[in-house]
Amino acid sequence: MRAAVEICNINLPVRIVALSEGALTGFTDEVFDIPHKVATKEMFIDIPGEESERLGTLAKEYDTYVIVQCKARWPEVIEDRYFNTMFIIDPKGKVIHKAAKNHIWCRERSCTPHDVYDRWVELFGDDIDAFYPVLRTDDIGNIGTICCSDGEYPEAVRALAFNGAEVVYRPSEAMPMTGSGYPGGGSWMVQNRGHAEFNSVYMLCPNVGPVYVHPKIQHPFNVGGGNSHIVDYRGEIISYQASSNNTMVAAVIDIEALRQFRSMNLNSNWIKDLRTELFKRMYEKTIHPKNLWLEQEPKHHQEVDEIYRSNIRKLQKRGTYTPPYHDFRGAHCQSPATNEMEWKKLKKLWDDFPE
Repeated sequence: MRAAVEICNINLPVRIVALSEGALTGFTDEVFDIPHKVATKEMFIDIPGEESERLGTLAKEYDTYVIVQCKARWPEVIEDRYFNTMFIIDPKGKVIHKAAKNHIWCRERSCTPHDVYDRWVELFGDDIDAFYPVLRTDDIGNIGTICCSDGEYPEAVRALAFNGAEVVYRPSEAMPMTGSGYPGGGSWMVQNRGHAEFNSVYMLCPNVGPVYVHPKIQHPFNVGGGNSHIVDYRGEIISYQASSNNTMVAAVIDIEALRQFRSMNLNSNWIKDLRTELFKRMYEKTIHPKNLWLEQEPKHHQEVDEIYRSNIRKLQKRGTYTPPYHDFRGAHCQSPATNEMEWKKLKKLWDDFPE
């Protein structure tokens, strides 16, 4: 972070630093398919906590906002669960925004608000703000936060835009989604450009660097494939980095220009004439079941695969999907889960890791 800020601030003051997914807590739980409660207790953090305090020191030093992703406990919601969490630290070093990821990919073990829906609504209500909160600031605009798989659903950024977002943080995506097409960026970049264009927002999209799943790993895995980028409110790439190393992208975020565009334009600021009544019944039928992990611990990859298959069959029965002529097994988890005893042995990989 120091290197990135100090190379950028020779041009203009740095007002927002956005770290990539995995910067604080990594992906070890996903790789080893560790029991959820074990990972909650032994691997993940609290926000606020010592990690956010350390980043808060840097935010104060550089007089900047810092946007971060991590996996964190939310004990005020439910015990023995962790959530994929985005938070923002202000230039005074305080955590002033916290949001949970709402959609996860099939190899992620995080709990989501939808997985404990009744409890979440009891605490926060069921308005857009309960699931897609937006930080409103006096100096750098209104910031919304999603993560990775969230952005694979157009509704996520649309919800943030309805809630006032002008800048959206959406860190990371993995191969092969980032590697298709030329010159790169794949469907991840297509999605982010679409989010920006359809909602008149800036998109901040840092991808992960080399992934270390334990301290003794000799060859970190390039799971992300690089292609970090920033998109302006017209869907144009204004900063791009092909490298998958620890690197950076940087650009000017002109909030006043965005606000003028939204206020003056009669064509390309699409939300202004959205016919909402046409779509209001589209989501009345459920697809993915809610409250999955309200009473039971989130299951392992192979078991969760069957939930996704059930969803596909449901869509086929409704006529949303048409079944193919040939029936094959399809994608499935080919690695065994790690149980608690096996995890105790794996933890020896951290024996010499400094506190």
